[in-house]
Amino acid sequence: MQMNEYEQRAFSEVEEWKRKLQKRSSLLNRVSKKAQNKINAYIPDKIQQTVTEAIKQMIQATLAGSNILKKKNLPRFHTLQGKDEELTKKIGQYKKIAVVEGAGTGAGGILLGLADFPLLLSIKMNFLMETATIYGYDTDQLEERIYLLYIFQLAFSSEGKRREVLEVIENWEQEKQKVAGLNWQELQQEYRDFIDFVKMLQLVPGIGAAVGAYANYNLLDQLGEAAKNVYRWRYFQEQEQLK
Repeated sequence: MQMNEYEQRAFSEVEEWKRKLQKRSSLLNRVSKKAQNKINAYIPDKIQQTVTEAIKQMIQATLAGSNILKKKNLPRFHTLQGKDEELTKKIGQYKKIAVVEGAGTGAGGILLGLADFPLLLSIKMNFLMETATIYGYDTDQLEERIYLLYIFQLAFSSEGKRREVLEVIENWEQEKQKVAGLNWQELQQEYRDFIDFVKMLQLVPGIGAAVGAYANYNLLDQLGEAAKNVYRWRYFQEQEQLK
């Protein structure tokens, strides 16, 4: 594949991002994950199943709603640079939305703090739907909506799970035949464990608003970085196949 200057730089950035993903987590993160695993082991299966089903329904409803409301007339971008630049704008917009949401629920005490979870999840899913459209993928297709959930897992999972998900994404053309096998309990547990500590701080009176705004900004930034690099990687794979 003959790359232009922008694509060469983007390819290098994707490779660097992948290397960063595969680095070992910090000692604090590893200790925290072990503690969370122990806590999860004490949670009855029935409760785990109830939480999993609630999050599954929440995500599916958000994706379905976003798909109906998504901008069908979004401009078509024929170059990787055009797609990346449009996504950069979207990341900025969604960060602002997430900051306002985080500050508002963080300032509202425990009840509004609890409402933050579904609200932030909805913002993230809407962002992912728009990202897919920018890069030219049809989210009316089930496999494309499942692909978004793998990006979500990649952004918000522990070290071991990230490597596993990255392998699926790197081999999507083969792996997409298994899309019905998404493990919803793993998705919800990894996501919940990933954000637990910072979201608990958001409930603390006096600092909740600041923590909520800062946390949501960084969570959207992390999701944006993952989505951008995953779709870049997919673009390079497809260009290679056209040779």
